[in-house]
Amino acid sequence: MALRISLILARGRQHLHQSGPEIGDTARSPVESLESPIQAVLTVHFLPMTAPRIIQNPAELDALAGGCFVPTMGALHEGHLSLIRAAARSGSQVITSIFVNPTQFAPNEDFDAYPRPVDRDIKLAGEAGSDAVYLPSESSLYPEGREASIDLAASLPIPEVAKRPQLEDAGRPHFFGGVCLVVARLLEQVRPSAAVFGEKDWQQLQVIRAMVASDARFQGIEVIPGPIVRERDGLAMSSRNASIPSTHRERARGLADALDAAESAKTPADAESAMRTTLEAHQLAMEYAVIRDSETLMPVADLSRPTRAIIAASLDFDGGSVRLLDNRAIPIAR
Repeated sequence: MALRISLILARGRQHLHQSGPEIGDTARSPVESLESPIQAVLTVHFLPMTAPRIIQNPAELDALAGGCFVPTMGALHEGHLSLIRAAARSGSQVITSIFVNPTQFAPNEDFDAYPRPVDRDIKLAGEAGSDAVYLPSESSLYPEGREASIDLAASLPIPEVAKRPQLEDAGRPHFFGGVCLVVARLLEQVRPSAAVFGEKDWQQLQVIRAMVASDARFQGIEVIPGPIVRERDGLAMSSRNASIPSTHRERARGLADALDAAESAKTPADAESAMRTTLEAHQLAMEYAVIRDSETLMPVADLSRPTRAIIAASLDFDGGSVRLLDNRAIPIAR
């Protein structure tokens, strides 16, 4: 909502009223000065936000070239919305895309079950500051067809940070090929001056940075990192959090506790040991809990340069399991 503010000052029967025409609801709050009998009445007028432009034809993106781009798969939550707000602060037009990308799903991952609340997402994106929402069809991004695009993603040359660290790339070897393919094609269509990606998926952020830096097509595009948004209990914001039973919520807090423990360690080995111990205490199934170079994501011998604590763990319970990710910068040793 936009705001229009009117101020009314009254002394006896004399009034000074400065305002535009009233639109929508108003809320008035009288405030009396302690030094004079003047009464001030603040009137707040709520103006409806303009809905974002909906784009489905890639040709319509030409008018928005040079804007700030936020690619998403939809099912937006506060973490996504913080990225859109960051894009809006750039002063450029903001384009948010919503596309559930089939090339980054493995055969055992349920692409069809991924949530797609498109109308809700469009509304939220507009309220967060998006000028346009791009809803590409699968055929506009993958004219070769789904099976051919999946094969292409699997054979695509990808940055070293997408295949050497043995983090997400170890358990999901298909993933970064699909991410690089879809992001490259979106960047080709949108042609932004900047794009915002969240820090919660730290390895993905480094992969995108490396891909953009090494591809002549994308020279001049700034990759802007969006800080992790956390819930009140410290859990990193994720659409997966809704699947955590309330009775197991405290266990999920173990990732943030593990990062706290790593921050106070003096060596990478001590930090990794502290994270493992904390995850085990919360009965979380650890996939990895490591200290890595912030950019290359390769192992480090000490904390004399920028490093990152990175965790992937599963919270298992009767009837289900939720895979959780988190990370944090570790202070440089002095």
